[in-house]
Amino acid sequence: MTAARPDKKFFIFACLTLALGTLALYWPVTHFPFIEFDDPEYISENPVTQAGLTWHGFVWAFNGIHVGNWHPVSWLSHELDCQLFGLNAGGHHLVNVLFHIANTLLLFAFLRSATGLEWRSAFVAAIFAWHPFHVESVAWVAERKDVLSTFFWLLTLLAYASYAKGSDELRVMSDKPAAPLITHNSSLFYILALVSSALAMLSKPMAVTLPFTLLLVDVWPLGRVKGCGLKVASSVTPTCNFQLSTFNRLLVEKIPFFLLMFALCAVTFLAQRSAGAVSPVEWSSRLGNVPVAYARYLAKTIWPTDLALVYPYVYHWPVAAIACSVLMLIMFSTLALMLLRREPWLASGWFWFLGTLVPVIGFVQVGAQAMADRYDYIPSIGLLVVLVWGAAELIATRPNGKTLLALIGGCALIGCVLATSLQISYWRSSVNLFLHTLAVTQNNYVAENALGKTFEKNGDNARALVLYRDAVKIEPRFANSQYNLGLALIGFGYKDEAFEHLAAAAHYDPNNPDAQFNLGVFFLKNKRWADAAHCFEATLKLRPDFTPARVHLAEALAAHP
Repeated sequence: MTAARPDKKFFIFACLTLALGTLALYWPVTHFPFIEFDDPEYISENPVTQAGLTWHGFVWAFNGIHVGNWHPVSWLSHELDCQLFGLNAGGHHLVNVLFHIANTLLLFAFLRSATGLEWRSAFVAAIFAWHPFHVESVAWVAERKDVLSTFFWLLTLLAYASYAKGSDELRVMSDKPAAPLITHNSSLFYILALVSSALAMLSKPMAVTLPFTLLLVDVWPLGRVKGCGLKVASSVTPTCNFQLSTFNRLLVEKIPFFLLMFALCAVTFLAQRSAGAVSPVEWSSRLGNVPVAYARYLAKTIWPTDLALVYPYVYHWPVAAIACSVLMLIMFSTLALMLLRREPWLASGWFWFLGTLVPVIGFVQVGAQAMADRYDYIPSIGLLVVLVWGAAELIATRPNGKTLLALIGGCALIGCVLATSLQISYWRSSVNLFLHTLAVTQNNYVAENALGKTFEKNGDNARALVLYRDAVKIEPRFANSQYNLGLALIGFGYKDEAFEHLAAAAHYDPNNPDAQFNLGVFFLKNKRWADAAHCFEATLKLRPDFTPARVHLAEALAAHP
């Protein structure tokens, strides 16, 4: 029997360690229930998803905007889960964990193949797998779109790397300008990369930055820029001599990817705007939040403390915080560009982090959060590359550098595992999760409202009412808490006060059919026929197949003089 080569042995050992270690770390989530935040809309209270994979479900996934987004592939994955596991939350959680393991292995395989540096690649993959900042993406069933889109994202990188290798090797071997640039195999890999990128974008709109990321990996680690050799496995980092002609060739290759990106961007923006997910935040607040959010993502990636399900939007950051964040971004970006020729990994990793966060950094504000742990799932890869490669370049060449590097790396991994285990424990129940969120954030009206909804479903209406009042007091413009407070007040017999909050909910979120319908019911009971008819008409525009609204509309019109 022929012995396996050392690199193959290491690859197998690393893959087994990463897979089994991640499975053991995240195994507790397979015993956790759904949480009362998005999971009802996606699975536990969604009749289409619960029906499993059906033709109606397939059409529904592709032919409509649901929960403010268009991500049909993610919907189909939830339908398949229900087909296999029903409403057994453990099965749904397990699938998320398996995708996270697959993403870890794909990341390791890509970096190892493209750089030839096994230990560095394995360490980046391990930190990615065991980082507490990624718990939200894995432990939250509704965030299937995160791990699923990343799975196709990394498949795209692997296929694209294979295409680039075949394309560029043939280019180097040929002295004829008119020679073919790609082989049959490289053409196949190009098609696989394009299909995978489409699936990534159809799993989560955030993947629209993938074409730009392909340009970054052209610079490093693929070394496709003139002067950056294809072989980058040596200990000496290659130098770059960027030329416009090279960029034009690489850009032309990406045209199909950019066409997919532009189409999905348009669909996503229209979907979120029509669903009322795009928040009408002033530009001054958005531009102030963008640099601060970048700084917070950077800080929590390096030192992940006080992680929360929701970080409420801050409308007015101190000028000093904004100025320091802007200065930090400028300094790091300038350094990356200055060292581009000597240390291309720095520019590639840093601009990966900056670029992949653009869709969710707040230029178009969606939802009530200033940032979210789940948004850093893909962007963190760039930062981890910078940290690992940077540490290796700075320390490994010094006396006893490898020992010191191993010690620092081991401590980092142990710290991540301990912090992640603790973070996972907060997801064992909705109450525990929201209480933790309130403990590590301030003025968190979203968490107050979510905790109130959880208590209400558990029959504790009095505590729910208190939490709804607190949420409305903190942020009156948040329509969900206004709506929940209105319904809770009706239950306690405070009808006049309830009307004020139902009206506020309909005002702040006119695209919420439930708010319009319940306000219409209130008008109907108080014999305000014209107002009731107006609300039911608005409900039917948003939900044409909602029979109760149609019945009540007929009743209001018949009673209207």
